[in-house]
Order: sequence, then C-alpha cells, then structure tokens
Amino acid sequence: MIRPNLAWRSVAVLSAAALALTACADDAEDTPTGGSSSAATAVGDGTLKIGTLLPQTGSLAILGPPEIAGVNLAISEINAAGGVLGKQVVVSHTDSGDTSTDIATQSVNKLLAEGVDAVVGAASSSVSLSVIDKITGAGVVQFSPANTSDEFTTYADKGLYFRTAPPDTLQGRVLGDLIIQDGNAKVGLLVMQDSYGTGLAKSTRAAVEGAGGQIAAEAVYDPKAADFSAEVDQIKTANPDAIVLIGFDEVSKIIPKLVEAGLTTDKKKWYFVDGNLSNKYEFPPGTLKGAKGTLPGAAAGKEFEEKMKKIDPSLVDFSYGPESYDATNLIALAAELAKSDAPAAIAANLKAASEGGTKCKDFASCLTLIKAGTDFDYDGVSGPVSFNDAGDPSEATIGIYQYGDDNKYTNVDYKSGKI
Repeated sequence: MIRPNLAWRSVAVLSAAALALTACADDAEDTPTGGSSSAATAVGDGTLKIGTLLPQTGSLAILGPPEIAGVNLAISEINAAGGVLGKQVVVSHTDSGDTSTDIATQSVNKLLAEGVDAVVGAASSSVSLSVIDKITGAGVVQFSPANTSDEFTTYADKGLYFRTAPPDTLQGRVLGDLIIQDGNAKVGLLVMQDSYGTGLAKSTRAAVEGAGGQIAAEAVYDPKAADFSAEVDQIKTANPDAIVLIGFDEVSKIIPKLVEAGLTTDKKKWYFVDGNLSNKYEFPPGTLKGAKGTLPGAAAGKEFEEKMKKIDPSLVDFSYGPESYDATNLIALAAELAKSDAPAAIAANLKAASEGGTKCKDFASCLTLIKAGTDFDYDGVSGPVSFNDAGDPSEATIGIYQYGDDNKYTNVDYKSGKI
C-alpha cells in the first residue's frame, strides 16, 4: 500500500530521520571521518581576503554563474558599506572544475598562496571532499554554498568547514515524499556515481520505501561515459511509474535516450534535483513538460534576482546564488564580530553571527547593529541560516519546481522546517 507522507505542508517539520544529523554533530571531533588531527594556524593581516572555488568549467558549470554573481553582489554591498574592519574586502575567483580534472587542487594552491582567509566553494560535494583537507589543514575557512553530501556533517574539519546548503537527507525526504504523493508506486533511479549522486539516491530510496513505494531499478552510471543507453534500457525494463534523474549536466545526454526509449514525460513522470534543475536545456518544446524537481533554498524574490542580474545580466538560473551571497556576508560579519580576519577567529564567530538577537538581512544593516553593540541575527536570502555545531544549517527549505511546455521551470511549493 502506498502511504504518502501527508505531514509535509508549505511550512513543514522535517523528518525524524533528519534529526539524527544534529545528534551526530556533537561527535564530529571525537569520531573523525577524514583529515588530519591538527591544522596550521593562519594569521590575519587586517584585510579580509575571500577566495572562490566555484565551477567555471566541468559537469556542474551550470551552477557557476549564479554562485559567482551571489558572491560578487555581497562583496559589492560590503565594500559600499565601508568594507570589513575599515578596509575593502579583496576577492579572488578560481575554477573548481569537476572530479575528472585536477583543476580544484591547482586553484586551492593558488588561493592559499595568495593568503585568503576563507574559500567559498566548492559547489560539488566530491570536489570539496578532494580539497577540504588541504584548505582546513592550512587553517583556512571553507564555506560551501552548495555541498549537500551527508559526509560533511561528521567530517573532521577542525571546525573550519561550514555550508549554507542543507544535507541531502532533507532533499531526499522531500523528493521521495513528492514522488509518492504524485501517485507513483514504482520508481526508477538514474544515479551519477559520486558522493552526491549515491548519497541523494540513498535518502530518496529511504523516503520512497518508507512510504510504501518500490524502487524498481537503480542504474548507477559514470558521468563521463560516452553513452547511457544501457542504463536507460535498465530503467525501461523495470517499467517504473516515475524516473528520477540524480546527477549533473550529463542528463542533457540522458534525456534524448529516455525519449528514444519511449519514456517521455507524457508516459512517465520525471524528477530532477538541484544538480541538474536548469532553464538552459535546449530540447524541442514540451520535452520536459510536467517534469518536477527539487532545489534547496527559500524564495529569493524578484528584487534579489534583479540585483543578481545587474551583476551578471546573462543569468537565467539562480540556483545557489542566494546561498553564495549569504556565505560571503556571514564570513564578513564573523570577521567584524571577531575584530580580526584570522580564519580561526572567523570560524569561531560564524555561529554567533547566524543566531539570536535582532534580525538583519544584509551586511550594512547587521554592521550598524554591531557598531551599536547590539546582538544580531543574520537571516539570509536563502533562509534563516542558523548553524548547528557541525556547521550545517539548523533550518532548511526545499523548493519544488515544475517544467512547462517551454522547458522552463517555475516554483510550485516550498517545504521548510528545523533539522
């Protein structure tokens, strides 16, 4: 029997399973899952330097433009308000590439040589896992706007890793519940082989099966493969009601194979995720009509999107732009609270900058409160952004979107709650 989880509302309390994330957080330092036991001590020089490690190339390049625009928007506002510690913030942008290259390592080396105090990025969880030891081992803050792998919750990061995106446990629960509530009994998963893909698939599977649904097939693929016919055939043989695409922009090669196999959106329900929800797909009109997708983040609003488009007029997607904006503002506000740009001091004040006190939504208004000696709480564009002890947001929102005949998506709902 299919049992839709009707507990979700437009503002919903997240699952009890997700609550375990916070419970695990307190043990992060006692039970490290990666990294070394000590970190170098990076010393501030009075000028806040922020580096970015965001995708300009590679399989997640669709997320790069809004993330970079979010950082640049925050930097422009921070410097217009007088900067941090009375000096203009310096930003250095680098490419994260993807896991098929060594671009991220080269970029991190460059940023560390420049003496950055914090690195915003990477977007890909797998890329971040490949460089987190190098960044935090150098005593530098790493702050991702888009990492969603559950592995970071208990990673031995020396207290220097933070993120504004919630763990995949949450998106998987929302996605699984959505699939069941849409009346799908049998589900096929097309899953990219990496920590993001398999992690989100695991959470989605748990939600679907927990509600009485069946995972009829789970085809795990190499995103660098030249052809995906075998995986699509595996899904077709299982004959599911719904097909979930968990990956990055390689789905642009998978979608034509689904269409060729007769698994079109008028016959099967399709579901996208944050790694591939995009308005840039160039398919015949109606190819994606009715397909749905999930994306972490609250409603940013047209005013914020217009601000981002002034930074980058070419933007058509805004995914993780708000989270990048919030990450940059929080780094700057933590430095102001600490009266230091030393990375350890910034990390020690990020939680305080994100909770309690008078609410403020941008750097200038929060800075006014700091100078007045008033306790403040930065409520971000992406959501409240209050951190738990693991550096994860303690509250989260997942948006639900649906494609129209023009292959563009619009929001249809939000699911929010405490972790």
